Amino acid sequence: MSSPVRRWCFADQLGPHFLDHRDQPVLLIESRAVFGRRRFHRRKAHLVLSALRHRAAELGDQATFLQTRTYAEALERVSGRISVCQPTSRAADRFVRSMPRVEVLPPRGFCIARSEFDEWAAGQRTLLLENFYRHARRRFDVLMDGANPAGGRWNYDADNREPPPKKAARLAVPAPWQAEEDEIDERVRADLDRWERDGDAAFVGRDGPREFPVTVTEAMAAFQVFLRDRLPDFGPHEDAMLSGDRFMAHSLLSAPMNLGLLDPLDCVYAAQDAYHAGRAPLGSVEGYIRQLIGWRDYVWHVYWHFGPDYRRRNALSAHAALPAWFADLDADAVDARCLKDVLGQVRDHGWVHHIPRLMVLSNYALQRGWDPAAVTDWFHQCFVDGYEWVMVANVVGMSQHADGGLMATKPYAAGGAYINRMSDYCGGCPYRPGDRVGASACPYTGGYWWFLDRNKRYLAPNRRVRQPLAGLRRLSDLDQVVAQQRRLGGSAP
Repeated sequence: MSSPVRRWCFADQLGPHFLDHRDQPVLLIESRAVFGRRRFHRRKAHLVLSALRHRAAELGDQATFLQTRTYAEALERVSGRISVCQPTSRAADRFVRSMPRVEVLPPRGFCIARSEFDEWAAGQRTLLLENFYRHARRRFDVLMDGANPAGGRWNYDADNREPPPKKAARLAVPAPWQAEEDEIDERVRADLDRWERDGDAAFVGRDGPREFPVTVTEAMAAFQVFLRDRLPDFGPHEDAMLSGDRFMAHSLLSAPMNLGLLDPLDCVYAAQDAYHAGRAPLGSVEGYIRQLIGWRDYVWHVYWHFGPDYRRRNALSAHAALPAWFADLDADAVDARCLKDVLGQVRDHGWVHHIPRLMVLSNYALQRGWDPAAVTDWFHQCFVDGYEWVMVANVVGMSQHADGGLMATKPYAAGGAYINRMSDYCGGCPYRPGDRVGASACPYTGGYWWFLDRNKRYLAPNRRVRQPLAGLRRLSDLDQVVAQQRRLGGSAP
């Protein structure tokens, strides 16, 4: 009788849905070389290692857990047949397919199969997220009333763009789930300290107590807290920012989901059940579900569909290097209140929600013409939920418009007026959102016009940018705006 096939699970494949049956033998590998190749955020390294070691402890004798320098060294110590669900990066995918004893299975942890996405994409003129999202809603019969969307509308995004409540320091919603560290976390922290002392790894950002789940039990508890206490308030202020509330009503579940601890479809159906039971309004539930079977699945498929050259696209010819203050998360060097606060959150926690990522961090990078590949790597390394598949599409396609419009129909560039409308950051800031030039000129407002001027020939055919370009032509002080922004260059605003 032949021995059973052992399932190799990477550190982002840690849930039970990556196994074929409950008792399947498991291989887990902790590779130190992974942390030597890139300067990850210290909290990200801790989270990944803690999750991997907790999974090994849970499985006990069912798992072979190897701590080695490389994956190849570990595989030399394992006999018999091995299977693995397709990894989430191209490099890991190439590696596992080069191993003669390793059978590579279709990916898990996503909703739509890659073959189904390719079939859907073949019938589309452009790969609009909204069209894919509607396909997924029909496919899984989620928030549907027969052939029609529940409530008569597919998308409640327009209702979920309210600015933060005036004069409120934070939203009136219960706090998210709180993690509690244990002995495994203590050993992880000691090992990371030793690797740093020995020169085996270097990190960015600050260490601190673990904030995100590392086991399925913890992840499910965090999800239930969100479902019960926070989902009802999620929708309306989904795009708002408050300096005193870094969580708002967001789920904080991207990190455990990207570790493979939660099955996205399970979360989708649970959110739908909350709507049907009257525990959460349709707008909030639809907004959350769109993030999962819409956006999350979409960026996964874009990563594979457009091929390995996609991450190197640079349609706007943006080649400026990331300045040291940004790369090193030196928030203390920054005066602009929104950027100072958001960069400080990344430094201290390795996480901010999606609007600070897009409209504060990415918007600034886009305006300055930073190299999109470098921006992609920065997000990958500095965020606890960052993986290559996550950040390539989000940065190259969405935030930096480097793919020339394959994903987004226009660049996500905005001036200080947007940040002033959607946050409380502009109060108490040394810069004024309405000023383009001078000592009080908002770097986002000046940077916005500089971006349009620098890229006006490329953007001219885009109908969605005609109005801003017309405004650009009417600026009497454009030369001064451009000159001031060029002088600012890569220095901290």
